[in-house]
Amino acid sequence: MTRDELIALAKQTATAHQLDPLLVCAVVEQESSWNPFAIRYEPAFYGKYIVPLNLKSATDAQARSFSWGLMQTMGQVAIETGVVLKFLSELCDPYVGLNAGCTVLKAKLARANGDVAKGLLYWNGGGNAYYPSEVMARMDKYR
Repeated sequence: MTRDELIALAKQTATAHQLDPLLVCAVVEQESSWNPFAIRYEPAFYGKYIVPLNLKSATDAQARSFSWGLMQTMGQVAIETGVVLKFLSELCDPYVGLNAGCTVLKAKLARANGDVAKGLLYWNGGGNAYYPSEVMARMDKYR
C-alpha cells in the first residue's frame, strides 16, 4: 500500500472506532513513520509484565514483548484488550494492526476519561512525558 492509501485506511479505521482520525494518523506517524512492518522489542516490558506470566512458549513470551505494525501495538496489550489473533505478527497487516491499535487506543482514552494527553501517556506507557505533545503536534498534517 502507498502512504496515501495507508493514511486513508487509518482515517477510515479511526472513524469506525469513533476515534479522531487526525489523532490516529499522528500516532501512526510518531510510532512507525507509516511502516506497517515496523517492530520493536521492549526488554523492560518483557521483564516487568511477561516474565511473571510464566508462559510455556518462549516464542509467545517474546512476541508479546514486541510492539508491532503501524501503531506499534504491544502484543501483550493487544491480548489484554481482547484482540484475538492466531499470531501476533498479524499486527503488521495494516487492516489488522490499525483495528487492533484503535481498539487499544480507545481503551486507553476511556481509562483517561477522554483526556487525550493522559490517554496518550497510557498508550506510551508513561515513559516519555513529552509523548502527548509530540503526537498532537503532528495532527494538523492530516487535515
